[in-house]
Amino acid sequence: MSRSTRVFRLLVCFLAVALVVGGQVAHAAQSSLACGSLENAYGPFDYTNPSHRENKLHIVEKFHFTRAVETLKRGSTGSLAHDLDYTLRAFPNHHRALYAMLRYQLKHDGPAGAGYTMECYFDRALRLAPQDGKVYILYGLYLHRKGDYEGALEKYKQAEALVPESEDLHYNLGLLYIDTGKYDLAKEQADIVYARNYPLPGLKNKLKRLGYYK
Repeated sequence: MSRSTRVFRLLVCFLAVALVVGGQVAHAAQSSLACGSLENAYGPFDYTNPSHRENKLHIVEKFHFTRAVETLKRGSTGSLAHDLDYTLRAFPNHHRALYAMLRYQLKHDGPAGAGYTMECYFDRALRLAPQDGKVYILYGLYLHRKGDYEGALEKYKQAEALVPESEDLHYNLGLLYIDTGKYDLAKEQADIVYARNYPLPGLKNKLKRLGYYK
């Protein structure tokens, strides 16, 4: 093979890789654009930042993320969707609000008056706090409940890289393994969480019914 041929082939490979990477970056940029700027009249604040939690969080929760909002019973200052959206604009990675919003959107099969899709709320949370492993766990939970098992596993694995000791991660990963028929792997996750006295019995009970846990 001549030197010019080798150079030409290397150039072709380089261009192919560049196109793939460029496409991924462009897709991410388009996703972020569709999901709106994080700039907000109040915030955005980081839910994992102790200072933000101490000085800013109580104001948002007092008026917009009340117990009635969190349990999806009724809105506080307007519609339920409005108060959940306001909370997540102020604190994009507010874990409990993300969990409430994902339940709301699963219940209504979409935004139903909220400002963004659930995927966008996760996009916004991770743009603000890309190292927040809890957001990845919640994202995985959302995809799992939608039946996207492959997507859920990907998010759980991303969470595992950030928060490998999270009991919530291992518990939900175990449930995913049950739904995908990987019972031995589910048992491994159950052994981890119940050795730490994890309070939810669902994973253990499912494995017992399958004959994989005593």
